[in-house]
Amino acid sequence: MTRRRLGRLGAFLLVLAAAIGGWLFVTVRPIPVSVVEPEQDVAIRLFGLGTVEARVLARVGFEVGAALDAVLVDHGDTVAAGTKLARLRTAEQAARVARAEATVAIAEASAVRAEANLDRAHAVQAEREAANRRQEELARRSVVAAQTAEQALRDLAVAAAETTVAESEILVEKARLDDARALLAYETALLDQHALQAPFDAVVVERHVEPGTVVVPGEPVFTLVDPATFWILAYVDEARAGGLAVGQPAELRLRSLPAERFAVEVARVGLESDRVTEERRVWLGCVACPDQLYLGEQAEVLIETARLEQALMVPEAAVSGFDGSQGTVWLIQDGRLEQARLTFGARSEDARLEVVAGLPEGALIIARPVPGLAAGRRARALEAAP
Repeated sequence: MTRRRLGRLGAFLLVLAAAIGGWLFVTVRPIPVSVVEPEQDVAIRLFGLGTVEARVLARVGFEVGAALDAVLVDHGDTVAAGTKLARLRTAEQAARVARAEATVAIAEASAVRAEANLDRAHAVQAEREAANRRQEELARRSVVAAQTAEQALRDLAVAAAETTVAESEILVEKARLDDARALLAYETALLDQHALQAPFDAVVVERHVEPGTVVVPGEPVFTLVDPATFWILAYVDEARAGGLAVGQPAELRLRSLPAERFAVEVARVGLESDRVTEERRVWLGCVACPDQLYLGEQAEVLIETARLEQALMVPEAAVSGFDGSQGTVWLIQDGRLEQARLTFGARSEDARLEVVAGLPEGALIIARPVPGLAAGRRARALEAAP
């Protein structure tokens, strides 16, 4: 064999040896992987996205219709309960009130006249009773004819009937007076409704109409909100909302103040989930919020639903076939790789799952799967998952 052939064979053997060595180095050497380590005092928080709302918000308007005469407040004004906000033109209604007042005066005069008629009827009846007694006495002594006594008795009966009529007229006139007073009260109430008043201490959020506009009953003129009732309406994934409860602490981040965090707490949990988005509504009250909140502003919340004294938290990306409660992970068991199906409990806002069952004793969970993982291959823990 020539030297040239020997050289080529030597080179080939060197390359083959290097390849075999490289393959053995890659496939046989322990693969370094990150593993999950126990954590202390782990907060389980639920993320929600929503807006700033208010419990007490009213779109107020007039109960009657007319032309708007004056608008007394504007957007951004703070008003106390009972403050006049706007006024309608009152000329027509004021005339109705004046007419009702005149009707009351007439009814009162008629009632006085009816009482006077009753007094006169009583006086006439008393006179006829006395005359009848005299005629009866004279008739018994045969001083006057019997016809005269009978006429006196008939006059007494007529006087009694007139008294009854006078009494009934008083009842009629009192009823008319009550009706006139009720009409006056009604017309006065309508006149009062021409002035719009604040139903509670509020801030004017919006003014909907301008002076001169003819408004109809119930048409909104102002939108008012009670600033003391601002809260956050947030929507959370119903799949993670099982631990929600009133009173749980939460953290608020407003879109206008992204660098700041504010303390809130769960004030109400909706009893009905959205059937389309599969989300649950949660209302959160302020514990320490900014002095000025803006209706409709986007807000993010993190609600603390639980706190674990000690837990193994596996990144959800390291779990395959996760069905909501169980999934498969890679483990290091006795220095070699194997797979196991674990049961998980709580889920954190940063997509990590709490291991609750299925982990073999002494096994380490791989936090970040890397290429080359295979059952039985040697592995070594490199570092804990951050």
